[in-house]
Amino acid sequence: MSKINKLAKMIDHSILHPTFGNKELKKGCAVAIKYDVASVCVKPYMVADAVKLLKGSNILVGCVIGFPSGNAAIPVKVFETENACNDGAVEIDMVINIGKALEGEWNYIEEEIKAVTDACHKNGAIVKVIFENDYITKDEDIIKLCKICTKVEADYVKTSSGFGFVKGDDGKYSCVGATIPHLRLMKESVGPNVKVKAAGGIRTLDQLIAVQETKSTRCGTTATITILEETKKRFE
Repeated sequence: MSKINKLAKMIDHSILHPTFGNKELKKGCAVAIKYDVASVCVKPYMVADAVKLLKGSNILVGCVIGFPSGNAAIPVKVFETENACNDGAVEIDMVINIGKALEGEWNYIEEEIKAVTDACHKNGAIVKVIFENDYITKDEDIIKLCKICTKVEADYVKTSSGFGFVKGDDGKYSCVGATIPHLRLMKESVGPNVKVKAAGGIRTLDQLIAVQETKSTRCGTTATITILEETKKRFE
């Protein structure tokens, strides 16, 4: 596999903005096919249509669960997971209950992640567990989440939803997303069977290469065209 292909196969092309509809879904799936990325990551109602649009390609269909706030009850997240899998999703990106994590209610978090992980594996899908590191900022909490994900046999730990907006002193909202220190910490803190996905703020080839160097194997981004066109120019 060439350098270009390896970088492309790190990308989960995100089609998740609240305003996106069928037009953006068709465009996003076409981009995914053209650049031969790993997957598209879509909203729950889009899964069945994405499967149809990607038929005949090797692009996987992923779906977000409890997105982006993570506030749904455990049975709701399980139902949402099963529904997405029934529609054809083979990858599930779930957001943890952020408030429970910040309160240190680790038994709840473990129950939640295990329930969704088990539902995924029962239905032949993998699960990526979103911590939302713009909110979960303490190293000890990130490490604890990594240990829980390892224990319940989740497939990936993931930094962010890309929508973890924090209100600044000026009243404006911003989102940092994935950072190299957090990716390194997560990689160091999971077991050998758990992979790491970066998401949020990855918009350039150099940023994607920096993610790759942390031994993270997937990256969620909307900047697929920009990144992979630059990849072609640099490595062809």
